[in-house]
Amino acid sequence: MKNSWDHKKTMMEEPLLESTQKGGLRALPFIIANEAFEKMATYGLMPNMILYLMKQYHMEMTTASNIMFFWSGATNFMPVLGAIISDSFLGRFRTIGFGSIVCLMGMILLWSTTIFPQTRPPPCDESSETCIPPTIFQSLFLCTSLGLMSIGAGGIRSSSLAFGADQLESRDGRKNMAVMESYFSWYYASYTLSVLIAVTCVVYIQDNMGWKVGFAVPAVLMFFSAVSFFLASSFYVKLKCKSSLVVGFIQVITASYRRRHLKLSANCTDVVYHCKEGSALVFPSDSLRFLNKACIVKNPEKDLTPDGNSADSWNLCTVDQIEELKSLIRVVPIWSTGMIMSINICQNSFPVLQATSMNRNIGSGFKIPAGSFVMFTVISIILWIALYDRVFLPMASRIMRKRIYISTLNRMGAGIFLSFMAMVVTAVVENIRRSFAVREGCEDKPQAVVHLSAMWLVPQYCLSGFAEALNAIAQNEFYFSEFPRSMSSIASTLNGLGMSAANLLASFILSSIDDLTKRGGNESWISSNINKGHYDYYYLVLAGLSMANLIYFLLCRRAYGPRKEEREQPGNMTVS
Repeated sequence: MKNSWDHKKTMMEEPLLESTQKGGLRALPFIIANEAFEKMATYGLMPNMILYLMKQYHMEMTTASNIMFFWSGATNFMPVLGAIISDSFLGRFRTIGFGSIVCLMGMILLWSTTIFPQTRPPPCDESSETCIPPTIFQSLFLCTSLGLMSIGAGGIRSSSLAFGADQLESRDGRKNMAVMESYFSWYYASYTLSVLIAVTCVVYIQDNMGWKVGFAVPAVLMFFSAVSFFLASSFYVKLKCKSSLVVGFIQVITASYRRRHLKLSANCTDVVYHCKEGSALVFPSDSLRFLNKACIVKNPEKDLTPDGNSADSWNLCTVDQIEELKSLIRVVPIWSTGMIMSINICQNSFPVLQATSMNRNIGSGFKIPAGSFVMFTVISIILWIALYDRVFLPMASRIMRKRIYISTLNRMGAGIFLSFMAMVVTAVVENIRRSFAVREGCEDKPQAVVHLSAMWLVPQYCLSGFAEALNAIAQNEFYFSEFPRSMSSIASTLNGLGMSAANLLASFILSSIDDLTKRGGNESWISSNINKGHYDYYYLVLAGLSMANLIYFLLCRRAYGPRKEEREQPGNMTVS
């Protein structure tokens, strides 16, 4: 036991022993700080952005919300694109460095809109109650700043976690699992702390010190993010680019299309398949058989090089590549249910307007910023993560006198149900808030504050937090358990891709409801005047969509069949 501990201790200390060796523990704080500051800056801007667009740019609620949806969608999609560029062309160090500089440029441009009056419309004329909309230049300037931030965030988030893991790889390619586990813990702890600071401290500064100081703080934080990363440039291990899995998927699709006229044999033993060296996969599976054409060797002399590799990767792929793409296609229906649930998570703008019109005072001297109520969602996620493994499962196992294990698909379904409940609760609370506004004669006063505590919003935020914790974490576990180890990078980006698609769908739903409900001169449900609109009806539509999604999820779950986790844990009692 002593020798084993000494060996483990030596492995943990090894990266620190040689001052000339690159990588190791000394490089990790700079990498973690880089993304922590970036998230603090980005998440500090999002909660109050809807208010900035409506008050300073005089945008309608629908227009401002659509800009927020597109910005959030781009921010979630860019890490996927960044991962492809990082793996295939630039490498992780250059991708993160490029992302840090571009994100800083975007935040400086956004901050400049608070400094230079030419970059935004003039203030509204209070006497005539007329507001001049932004010019094309002003709109382009604003969208350019948001776009640069999305591109920069994509560069950082796509590579930061993996770049840190690269620093812990030993010279012979082995990874120190003890240090790796500690690194992941610190990484996610810094992520949670960054978001909490952003939605509390940064948002509080914007509310109490104005937009100039409030937007300068994220720019300064992003400056520290870039500096902290480049400061340790000489310490980093910088691995060379390698082929991206996404490129491999495109190669499979291309090769299958090129060989679409090739006939498949009913007996797989009559066909020669191109296999990856050292792989246990010799024959492709029978599902999605049209993809199998991409790995059939028609003419060994033309299709293969002397060392057995493919002469043209866009015409002949390996069995492993075929099966990786099949495993991805197989989970797409399950993934789509999480994407639809994410539409509810994307609704960040409306709760801020709700909170703005309600009594946010705590005691006699402190007022909670309207954009800070999202902290209850973050706290709920933290509570679920902390209590699920350490309290809930052990307690359930003691009660049942057997080990209890709740499958990933069950947790995903529970998350979708809680998301449905969150929308119902939100609709009920909004109906109550609007009734107060009408009763108090505030229907024509969108800036009025009704005599209803904003703490009524806490349950919907908490339900959303628990729903996200259940579904998102279970999704990640599901993908990692179902995919081959070679697809771990794809598994880690599917959630972000789902959020990106959800923002686009949310924008479509919002615009459709706005167009339908304001026909005939009626007031839109999503009116800029929250007291005249019917946001409660809008949330009921989302609740109906959530219920339909739950039914769709149950059908997808039945169609998916047995999961790996069920086969690998036969001794556990799974709550189904």
